[in-house]
Amino acid sequence: MTDETTELTEAEVSEQKAVRLAKRARILDAGGDAYPVGVPITHSIGEVRARFEGLEPDASTGVTVGVAGRVVHSRNTGKLCFAALQSGDGSRIQAMVSLAEVGQESLDEWKELVDLGDHVFVEGEAITSRRGELSIMVNRWQIASKAVLPLPNLHSELSEETRVRQRYLDLISREQARNTVIARAKAVASLRDTFAGHGYIEVETPMLQTMHGGAAARPFITHSNAFDTELYLRIAPELFLKRAVVGGLERVFEINRNFRNEGADSTHSPEFAMLEAYQAYGDYHQMADLTQELIQNAALAVAGSHIVTWADGTEYDLGGDWARLSMYESLSEAAGVEVTPQTPMAELKKMADAVEIEVPHPLPGKYVEELWEHYVKPGLERPTFVMDFPVDTSPLVRAHRTKQGVVEKWDLYVRGFELATAYSELVDPVIQRERFVEQAKLAAKGDLEAMQLDEEFLRALEHGMPPSGGMGMGIDRLLMAITGLGIRETILFPLVK
Repeated sequence: MTDETTELTEAEVSEQKAVRLAKRARILDAGGDAYPVGVPITHSIGEVRARFEGLEPDASTGVTVGVAGRVVHSRNTGKLCFAALQSGDGSRIQAMVSLAEVGQESLDEWKELVDLGDHVFVEGEAITSRRGELSIMVNRWQIASKAVLPLPNLHSELSEETRVRQRYLDLISREQARNTVIARAKAVASLRDTFAGHGYIEVETPMLQTMHGGAAARPFITHSNAFDTELYLRIAPELFLKRAVVGGLERVFEINRNFRNEGADSTHSPEFAMLEAYQAYGDYHQMADLTQELIQNAALAVAGSHIVTWADGTEYDLGGDWARLSMYESLSEAAGVEVTPQTPMAELKKMADAVEIEVPHPLPGKYVEELWEHYVKPGLERPTFVMDFPVDTSPLVRAHRTKQGVVEKWDLYVRGFELATAYSELVDPVIQRERFVEQAKLAAKGDLEAMQLDEEFLRALEHGMPPSGGMGMGIDRLLMAITGLGIRETILFPLVK
């Protein structure tokens, strides 16, 4: 038996499937089970490797173990067969099936019935081969799950399309795919630990909402048969988390899914994991301190250092204190023209036209943000908090305490993309209502991202929300910052058409 190649035609796959199904039938006809409910495992492959790594070549341990794994390599000879068994974490061990140990009938069955991709159980003594490879000298074996479709060639790169659509093959064949899943789990566990250390509690808020809000984004719309009403998949948990703060839960966070009916590219996905956190009696400066700590602790948990190594080998330093720069001041410096919240729209349009930027939006603040992205964003190398945004683009944010026309908001840029954002929250219900009314006017003019006027949220604010800081960060983008991968690589099962 030889390794299958990576790009099999449909006809070849169909032919191999037929052969494997026939083998399955043979097992069942002989009274066996191609998919037993369990096998008598005594050790994981990783445990055996940890216990016996470093043995001299041709060594015996006298220890019998029972392990199971997927066959990822196989070589059959006359009286001795070799197979590499791989566990879910990527650990491998060699199984040696010999005539002397299992007998002719069992050896013949191994040769005839076992294919690449099958899960098999083997029992035998842990030894090392003459070449020093840790192995199991099999005295009995059993198929644990018969694979009826062939594996791709594990020595060749899967196409990106295959990796995304058939992630299970990616996980089987590529160590980086498995490591990315593990890195994500470590990062999320670290986030929770850091929050716990600051007295935050984790809560859950609705995915299905009668009104969409909390961000400027186009929602997915669905229908509830039970309530006979139109519902929205949430674009953000913000308005419900703020209700929790009104209710006296002064430090809350949530890690969960958001849905935005927008484009997909290397940094955006219609479905994505989001962290949001709110702290009563905090502001956007305190949320910046917390966010830096969260990200740096996550880097330590994943990489063991604030200096992370990306998938392409590039090192990126997430350590130290991160710069905080003003949007308006940095734009003025980069453009060579003073830009303030009072700069007339005509002047902003003239600046945009000069650098061929099209801004399909009537708000002056949108021009400021687009101009900033053109002039300043490309030059940001280190993690940077971009502070103090235009008031007209941030309807849920408190006005700046000293600067007219801007709000206390920052965006954190890492690796050239926005990783997190935070506000000093707007808690005045009168001003919030005015902002919602302005958003409703934009919606009436056709702005699909504008927020709705949410009376239930306003009612909560009218009961008194303490001064608060709030922060949101994409979990997928956090993994991008730590690993250097694209967003579809950091999501285990990304949405594909």
